[in-house]
Amino acid sequence: MSVEQGARGDIEVAVKPGEASLEERLRPGSLDEMIGQDRLRQNLGVFIRAARERKESLDHLLFHGPPGLGKTSLAHVVATEMGAQLRVTSGPAVERPGDLAALLSNLEPGDVLFIDEIHRLSPAVEEILYPAMEDFQLDIVIGQGPGASSIRLDLPRFTLIGATTRAGMLTSPLRDRFGWVTRLEYYPPADLERILERAAGVMGARIERAAQGEISRRSRGTPRVANRLLRRVRDFAEVRGGPGGEISHEVACYSLERLEVDEAGFDRLDRKLLRTLVEKFDGGPVGLETLAAAVGEDKGTLEDVVEPYLIYQGFLDRTPRGRVATRIAHEHLSSRR
Repeated sequence: MSVEQGARGDIEVAVKPGEASLEERLRPGSLDEMIGQDRLRQNLGVFIRAARERKESLDHLLFHGPPGLGKTSLAHVVATEMGAQLRVTSGPAVERPGDLAALLSNLEPGDVLFIDEIHRLSPAVEEILYPAMEDFQLDIVIGQGPGASSIRLDLPRFTLIGATTRAGMLTSPLRDRFGWVTRLEYYPPADLERILERAAGVMGARIERAAQGEISRRSRGTPRVANRLLRRVRDFAEVRGGPGGEISHEVACYSLERLEVDEAGFDRLDRKLLRTLVEKFDGGPVGLETLAAAVGEDKGTLEDVVEPYLIYQGFLDRTPRGRVATRIAHEHLSSRR
């Protein structure tokens, strides 16, 4: 078992042998390999080509949207297409202005710096970014109190890619410094089927077209979920049929039911939220904090992970008075009794 190192050298997560390499192989390596998000890909291709022809670094980019739609993969693709080195960090990992200053001062010309969860940068850290993004300069304060002095260092031209699930939490000064701001949308089942077909090929798994369709319909419009479900369904197929066993439609349905993922793509937490809202609060409205306490889950998880897809599918409404279950939510729960 190996370990991955964080941006500042601290151990972040243990990784099983082969697991990280599979994750990397499942990522698209170029814009041509990327599936879905057609308008975004076409526009991004134009911007990348224009920057390469001018021999300039790409403008700063901000990708926002629900988790699992490919914001990190896009950062890898941009770096590859630009022939640049990718540096990766996240908002919570950059705790002090000095952390960001160290990252910026170590960049090479043309590098791509990817900051995930950029909305979680502290105001003090964000202040360092403004001149770095706009003028490619870094202001460093030396000393404290009356004797403190400021030094301005020139930075190489680089591309900052920010990713966030909560674009509304970004300050206007930061948002306005990005050259292009775009949202990633949920994937339709047809695109997810193509992603699953590619992923199955990378994994060396045989899968029926009907099984691809079943998994794609239950993947919440999210490639990360689709790939995760495919790996678990493959486990069931191999245990039932031996290594290399084909993933049939029957095996896919059986596996997904065992995983408690229903026909709408909802898992146990989704249904628990809806059932609590309907049965305990008569369908709402109810405040998020009250709902989170009743469900027994962190409100941030509900707001960022669970609710977006329920709202997108029309099962949940956010109103000024609180969360409300819709008619189809009542119907879905009734059909599951």
